[in-house]
Amino acid sequence: MFTGLIEEIGSISTITTIGTSQIELTVTCQMIQEGMKTGDSVAINGVCLTVVRFDKTKAVFQLSPETLTASAFSEHGRGMKVNLERAVRIGDRLGGHIVQGHVDSLAQLLRVKEMGNFFEMDFSFEKEVKQYLVKKGSVAINGISLTIADLNEDYFRVAIIPLTFKETTLRLLKIGDRVHIETDVLARYVERLLFLQNTDKGKETITKEFLENHGF
Repeated sequence: MFTGLIEEIGSISTITTIGTSQIELTVTCQMIQEGMKTGDSVAINGVCLTVVRFDKTKAVFQLSPETLTASAFSEHGRGMKVNLERAVRIGDRLGGHIVQGHVDSLAQLLRVKEMGNFFEMDFSFEKEVKQYLVKKGSVAINGISLTIADLNEDYFRVAIIPLTFKETTLRLLKIGDRVHIETDVLARYVERLLFLQNTDKGKETITKEFLENHGF
């Protein structure tokens, strides 16, 4: 599990195909090297990947065919900057929101508007994630925990504070670039619980008591 608070911007060193299906992604990094072990989980642009080996300046991850299909890694080249976050440890503060590192969809940057030191960014979204996007709700863009400031039929807007713009790869995006989107996992659990409730007991409306009984 991750929080969507980026620890470091790394750089893709290589994307190598080994054999017929094995693909390895090498990322240069420094800060996340602290305490790193083989088998650790790292979110790279919001995608949870496993460290298979590392040295003092870089870490290597393996990409499955499913990851390549669901992500934009196939569009990434050598030298591309990526957001990095290590998995949360027990006792860490949850400063952003719960991020699993599972890409729900790809979105496209449509517009950037500078407002003093702040920025507004508009992103398209695919129809299958529309029901999980809520105004003032959480969304992860390339692994960054953000709040939806405005929501329209075919795009949503996020407001970016200067620190987030400076310390993440958002400042490097160009109009038309595709990004990884992960919607709020709580919305998906509520949808699933409601579906099961309707399936097992006939159609019922979701209530405060229902949510409390299921841990929300």
